[in-house]
Amino acid sequence: MWIRTVDLDEADGPLREICERVISERGKLSDIMRVQSLAPGAMGAHLDLYLALLFGRSPLSRPDREAIAVAVSLANGCEYCIQHHSAALAALRRDPEPIRRFVDGTGNAGLDSRLEAILRYAVRLTASLEDIGEADVESLRDAGLSDEAILHVNLIASYFNYVNRIATGLGLRPSPEEVGGYRYDP
Repeated sequence: MWIRTVDLDEADGPLREICERVISERGKLSDIMRVQSLAPGAMGAHLDLYLALLFGRSPLSRPDREAIAVAVSLANGCEYCIQHHSAALAALRRDPEPIRRFVDGTGNAGLDSRLEAILRYAVRLTASLEDIGEADVESLRDAGLSDEAILHVNLIASYFNYVNRIATGLGLRPSPEEVGGYRYDP
């Protein structure tokens, strides 16, 4: 990390409460949360948004949501989030390699047409925002997604664009110790 953070053993008050909540919800305190320790209010709001989008009620499955995370992070080149969410996707029993092939355009990804449509939209929202139009949303409807599901795809893709920028912009780098040991339960 390129900025100072507050260590868990030094945290008190609202920061201590948020850190303990993160550990309770996720199993440990990730660097993406730790890097926000100088802004506990933002850290708490981030945790709420993360839990709502990735673990809350949704027409998208947990693997769908993690696939979006991986696709957006690949499109942005955010190695921290690629590693974290590839591990989550693998824990949820979907191989992240087809998603990598889809984003890279290297060979047949072997994904079902619904997930391909979801990832196409998420990557387009990430890499070609100025070109997004109603036809992109229609392609999701054509793939069988409801408006509620389309909203969730958009929210999750947008969220990971935000998080990728925190991670990359503040120098977070994945390590095996930091990437492993989280709870991925739905």
